[in-house]
Amino acid sequence: MAKESALKKYLEKMQVSGGDVDDVMVAYLAQLEEVRKVSPLVASRIVRELDNQRSHLKLIASENYSSPAVHLSMGNLLTDKYAEGFAYHRYYAGCDNVDAIEDYACKTACELFGADHAYVQPHSGADANLCAYWAILNAMVEVPALEEMGVTNPAALTREQWNTIREKTGSQRLLGLDYYSGGHLTHGYRLNVSAQMFDAYSYSVDEKTGLLDYDEIERLAREIKPLILLTGYSAYPRKINFHRMREIADSCGAVLMCDMAHFAGLVAGKVFEGDYDPVKWADVVTTTTHKTLRGPRGGMILCRQRFADSVDQGCPLVIGGPLPHVMAAKAVALTEASSPAFQDYARKVVENAKALAQAFLDEGLALQTNGTDNHLMLLNVAGFGINGRQAESALIDCGITLNRNALPFDPNGPWYTSGLRIGTPAVTTLGMGPEEMKEIASIISFVLRNTRPAKITKGEKAGTLSKVKAVIDKDAKAQAIERVHNLLGRFVLYPQLDLAFLEENFCIDEDRI
Repeated sequence: MAKESALKKYLEKMQVSGGDVDDVMVAYLAQLEEVRKVSPLVASRIVRELDNQRSHLKLIASENYSSPAVHLSMGNLLTDKYAEGFAYHRYYAGCDNVDAIEDYACKTACELFGADHAYVQPHSGADANLCAYWAILNAMVEVPALEEMGVTNPAALTREQWNTIREKTGSQRLLGLDYYSGGHLTHGYRLNVSAQMFDAYSYSVDEKTGLLDYDEIERLAREIKPLILLTGYSAYPRKINFHRMREIADSCGAVLMCDMAHFAGLVAGKVFEGDYDPVKWADVVTTTTHKTLRGPRGGMILCRQRFADSVDQGCPLVIGGPLPHVMAAKAVALTEASSPAFQDYARKVVENAKALAQAFLDEGLALQTNGTDNHLMLLNVAGFGINGRQAESALIDCGITLNRNALPFDPNGPWYTSGLRIGTPAVTTLGMGPEEMKEIASIISFVLRNTRPAKITKGEKAGTLSKVKAVIDKDAKAQAIERVHNLLGRFVLYPQLDLAFLEENFCIDEDRI
C-alpha cells in the first residue's frame, strides 16, 4: 500500500495550524517523495544527514554549507546531458541550454575574480589540477615541439617523433609545497599521479617558525629550474605573498600556478587582495567550488589568455564529460559570491578564525605558527598524551566534526598525526561569531583534557596503549555533548526544513528492509 504523500500531509498541517508554507520545505519534500518511491533507504539517509549536520559542529576546513538554491539546481534533468567540449563548441548536438549555463558561469567567474579566462568543468580540485598540469605541458612543451616539427596533428607524427615529444613532456619539473608542510597530494606527492607526470620537487616551511621562507624557495627554484612553480596549500594557516612568488617564478622562467582551493572564497570576498590575490599574479589558478566558496563539490580553473585554448581541451583530453547539473550549481554559487553579503561573510570567516585561534592560545593549547591569517589553524595535541587520530575520534563522539592532520616534520606521520586541522567556514555560515568561537575552543580543550589513550585488551600487545582508540571520561563526554547541543540550538542549519516532520515521514528501520 502506497504511503500518503508527505507533501500533502505538510500542506494540510500548515492549513490546519495557520502557519506559512515554506517554499524550501515544499521543494525538498517533493524531491524526497520521488526518491522514496524508488529507494526508501536513500530518502531516509538524506534526512539522517540533515540530522547529523544539525547535531555536530562542522569544523572541517574543507567543508561548508551551500544554499538550498545550490542544492536544488543540481536535482534536475540537466544531469541527463552529454556535453563534451566547452560552451558553444561541443561534440554532441542539443547542448544549447548547457552552453548558456556554462558560458554564464565562466563569465561570472571571470568578473568575480578578475580573470582572463575561466573553465568550470572539473569535477574536483584534483581534476582541476590535472587539467591545469596538462594544459601547461601542452602550451609550453607539446605545441612548441609540434610547431618545430612542422606538424599540427600529433596523429601524423612518426613513432620516433611522438616519443621525442613524450620524453620532453615527461621530463619537466614541478616545484610545490611539501605535503607534510601543508601542500596537497596533487602537488607532487610521490604516491600521487602528479609525481608521475613530473620530475617533482618540493619546498618546506621553516622548521622553527612554520612559515614559508621565500628566499629559500627562490634558491631552490633557481637551482631546480622547474617548468611549474606551484603555490597554494591544504593546511597552511597563513597568507601567501603571491607577488613574491611571481618574482621567484620570473627569476627561473617558471609558469606560476596557484591552487587556491581552500581560500577561493577569501579571494572572491575581497579579503585577500593586492599581493595576496593569486589571480592577479599567477598564470594559472585552480580551485574547488565548495569550501570557502560555498558552492557544490567541484573544481574550476582560472588562467591567463595564453593558456585558455589548452585549458578548454580539458574535456575530453583529461577528464570525463562535464556535469551540467553541477555547472548549474556552480553558476548559482558564483552569483551568490558576487554579492556584498558574501564579502561580509568572507571577512567574518577570517575574523572567526583569528578569534578561535586566540581562544585556543588563551586555553593554553599549542597552535602551528601561533595563529592564523586565513580560515584554518593547526592544533597540536601531543601535549595531551594522545595523537591526532585519537583526538579526532574523541571529538566526533562529543559532537564535533574535524579532521586529524599532520604537522610539519610530524613524528607521528600522516596517518596518526600530532595535529588537528580546524576551520571556520561552516560555523560562520551558520551565523556564529567571536563569542561562539570562545565556547568552541573551550569545549575542544575540555574534551582533549579528559581524553586518554585506550589500553589494548587482546593479543600480543595486550596491556599497551593503543595508537587508534581513545577513552573519554563519561561525565565529561555528556557535558561536552550538551554544550555542543546548546550552541547549535541557537544556530539552526537550514531552519526552513522541519526535521521532526521529515524524520517522521521518511526515516526507516533499515533492519526491516
